Amino acid sequence: MLKKGWVNLLLLFLPLVGGVIAFVLVNTFSQSLPPFIVRGDFGVFGFVFGMTIRNLGIIPLMLGLFITGLLLIFYNRSLRRQEQTQILVEDAKREAEQGRRRFLRRLDHEIKNPLTGLRAALVNMQEVQTSTDRERAVENAGHAVERLTRLLTDLRKLSDLGERPIELWQVDVPDLLQDVVDAAHVLPDYQGRDVNLLIPKVPSPFPMITGDRDLLVLAVYNLVENALKFTSVNDSVEIRVAEDGRAILIEVADSGVGIPVEDVSKIFEELYRGSNARSTEGSGLGLALVHRIIALHDGQIHVRSSQEEPRGTVFTIRLPVTKKGFVLRSSN
Repeated sequence: MLKKGWVNLLLLFLPLVGGVIAFVLVNTFSQSLPPFIVRGDFGVFGFVFGMTIRNLGIIPLMLGLFITGLLLIFYNRSLRRQEQTQILVEDAKREAEQGRRRFLRRLDHEIKNPLTGLRAALVNMQEVQTSTDRERAVENAGHAVERLTRLLTDLRKLSDLGERPIELWQVDVPDLLQDVVDAAHVLPDYQGRDVNLLIPKVPSPFPMITGDRDLLVLAVYNLVENALKFTSVNDSVEIRVAEDGRAILIEVADSGVGIPVEDVSKIFEELYRGSNARSTEGSGLGLALVHRIIALHDGQIHVRSSQEEPRGTVFTIRLPVTKKGFVLRSSN
């Protein structure tokens, strides 16, 4: 690296060296020639400046000096850009390393809890005397295994998203959202809960989007399940859809307790659990999975939430509509 720097500096000063050599040669071989006089005048804002050159050799010397000066300016700017780029790269590496360590700490916590519960359940199964206590221990062990299974399944989904390309289809958004609502209505833990689907009748047919239908169903389903998880029977959950000609807007809204302000900016991080979610069942990967799926579809997702009246949370997904002339297979 040091050798390369010296080579660059030598190259920068080549024009000046060439100008000096030309100056010496001209002065050496032009002593017998008559004097060479060049005069130039130019004006700026009413002021006239004049310059007289009596030595021909001064021209290449000044030209070499001028070119070297320009090269030094550009070289200095290039060094500054390289330094700024290096700083950005180092910051990105540092942030990635911090994110990796944060993820591992959270993963350790998420795995440790069900393992502790499973270990306690196994101990209880050995020590209890009655069949009722034994059944309760087996049930607790089953819950711990389910939690571990859910965590590993979601981790696998996140890993698969980074390894395989998504399938591109034309996706009918109202049909996709209806499938999500139908799936939510049969969830055992939320039977009897109502999820309202609001779809405008104009324009008709509703614009298509391009993407992987299964992944998009999973993303919206995770948001709906999350809304049901953090609301009560008396709260409302809605799926709303709209379009502005360039993008489809999907909103999953609820009138639940809302998300604390300090947690809003972190909820899409892997394994992050907000202060009001630590006692709730879940892998902590659902919203991270949603964020990754939407990003793979060149979309955006935002959240706004309030714990004061009117309280509630709204997740907004923005997905680009299928461009005209872009022909794909239909997902139906």
